[in-house]
Amino acid sequence: MEKKKKKFKLIDAVLATVCITLVVESVAPTAAIGNSQYFWWILLIIGFCLPYGMIAAELGSTFPSEGGMYDWVKKAFGKKWAGRVAWNYWINFPLWIASLAVAVTDVVAGIFDIELSLIWLLVLQLGYTWLVCLLGNLRVSDTKELVNLGTVFKVVFVLALGALGIYTFIKTGQSANPIESVADLFPSLDLAGLSFVSIIIFNFLGFEVVATFTDDMENPKRDIPKALIIGGTLMAIFYILPATGINISMSLEDAEVAGITESFAILLGNLGVSDVVIRAVVIVAGLMFIYTMVANIVSWSFGVNSVAKYSADDGGLPKIFSKTNKKGVPYMASYMNGIVATFIIIVGIILSYVSDEASNLFWTFFSLSLVTLLLSYVPLFLAFLKLRKTDKTKRVYKVPGGSVMTKVFTFVPLVLLILSIIFTLFIDFTYESIMANLPLILGVVVSLIIQEILVSRIKDDKKKEKIEAK
Repeated sequence: MEKKKKKFKLIDAVLATVCITLVVESVAPTAAIGNSQYFWWILLIIGFCLPYGMIAAELGSTFPSEGGMYDWVKKAFGKKWAGRVAWNYWINFPLWIASLAVAVTDVVAGIFDIELSLIWLLVLQLGYTWLVCLLGNLRVSDTKELVNLGTVFKVVFVLALGALGIYTFIKTGQSANPIESVADLFPSLDLAGLSFVSIIIFNFLGFEVVATFTDDMENPKRDIPKALIIGGTLMAIFYILPATGINISMSLEDAEVAGITESFAILLGNLGVSDVVIRAVVIVAGLMFIYTMVANIVSWSFGVNSVAKYSADDGGLPKIFSKTNKKGVPYMASYMNGIVATFIIIVGIILSYVSDEASNLFWTFFSLSLVTLLLSYVPLFLAFLKLRKTDKTKRVYKVPGGSVMTKVFTFVPLVLLILSIIFTLFIDFTYESIMANLPLILGVVVSLIIQEILVSRIKDDKKKEKIEAK
């Protein structure tokens, strides 16, 4: 008798939404914004997160597909634009895996207060990389227990950090970044402040991944909108709380370089807790943190790999990405993630031994992953507007409002997204800033060239449809 296939329930979809969108390792960079982070959070929750979440809910429930964002853009603009989405969406992923592999060794070294040898750096980083890539060969329904536990760990982690920070402030009355006036909550008027937009927008991304779980869900048309709305609301709360804890516990300079587990040590130290207890808490928090980094990649894997597979089927990415296993999972896409991430890790370790400057050059690849990910979302909003006009499929869930509100929900988040990309590449448009960011800028140019080479191989059906229509 064939074993009954596991199904994703609404609670699983909500937990997956939180696990996908709640990236714990990005909390510290967000806190480094300082007190003005609250202004940015409010602005971007209203201007980006809400419209993006509702658009993903409408598209995901109306056009349920494992291709997710790729299929939506393809329906609206054809294979070539979908191919551009797929390239940017995919290339970000192995870069992200490699960055988390580095973070794993940083956490291990920090919580156990040791210096890792070259061998241990390779063992831990490559071990993490291939663990998450092998787990990526399973369907999301088969890994839901792992993902759900990761979500629980994330929630416990961020709530504990936020609660500790607030309790410390109430008990001691001290904050590393005191708010002395309302003006402290607003960003400076220089353009450099807009570079923070990309950090917070990155924290919101991932709602569309839930739409790729349709074949594993009991009722995707009903559950996708609910999961995105509930999960998105929880995610916003879970980001602001720990960022507040870090903002209270350490200065902006410390937040830029310190690991998130150090915040627990600082907060508990401010409360007079003994060193033995602090060390135990930091170790437990660090191990939970590492687990969440495994669960986070696993929760994203099926969505990213499915997009890569659909693109390969259409001639965008190489055909090797099309291969699936017995469960219907694009396993070769997962292996390709591991191969690329392994190359980046090895190059990064070599560069770190050459010179500090070379090591800094390596880290520009991780900024490149952020830019490529943001670029992949640009066509999504325009695809929503196009499909609303041209595709009359009945909407189970519909973004509220008429034609004017539809345009507002399209162009406000789109403008914020484009600004975040521009100000990640060009922080303040000075010659010194541009030269400092030149490796990143050149990396984006090279990525776009590769993108167009791949896209040129695609035979788009849109032109064929126009000819047949005549």
